[in-house]
Amino acid sequence: MAMVYGHTDLKIGVLVELEGAPYRVVEYSHKAMGRGGAVVQVKLKNLLSGGVVEKSFRSSDKILPADVSRVNMQMLYREGDNLVFMNNETYDQETVSTEVLGDQAKYVADGTTVGLQMFNGRVIGLEIPNAVQLAVTETEPGVKGDTATTALKPATLETGVQVMVPLFVNEGDRVKVNTLSGAYLERAK
Repeated sequence: MAMVYGHTDLKIGVLVELEGAPYRVVEYSHKAMGRGGAVVQVKLKNLLSGGVVEKSFRSSDKILPADVSRVNMQMLYREGDNLVFMNNETYDQETVSTEVLGDQAKYVADGTTVGLQMFNGRVIGLEIPNAVQLAVTETEPGVKGDTATTALKPATLETGVQVMVPLFVNEGDRVKVNTLSGAYLERAK
């Protein structure tokens, strides 16, 4: 018999399968119901459609874990709204839309190896570090001697994403960026 989750296994971040689709638990609360036993209320995000649903599970419910695997792939290039990846072991190529990959796709530079989440042979998500280093391709020249970190200017990075950087950052510099917030962290060494 395949492994199943009980209602108390549904912690935040756990991947489950409902009606043939993978979901991630995004909120979790446990409610004791007197003689009726306990109920777990969860909010689940559909990893195929992006929609969020609320569900209740009782202690008698059995929930299937989602069969999501992780494959390391190298990002080769961008093609319109798609990113083209190559499997590092099989050399197979996979073209994935930025819509599927989500907001973090704009921080993936050519040549970078990332983890792609797969469900039934289909890419459903992207795993990248919370901070990445990217080259500045376009920004106003820095002012010599200006080391103020409170004044910011826009800079375009090698992936095409724009971030606000301190005045001393120049074209050609590498900067460290938070991939969750899009915020400049520091000039890379």
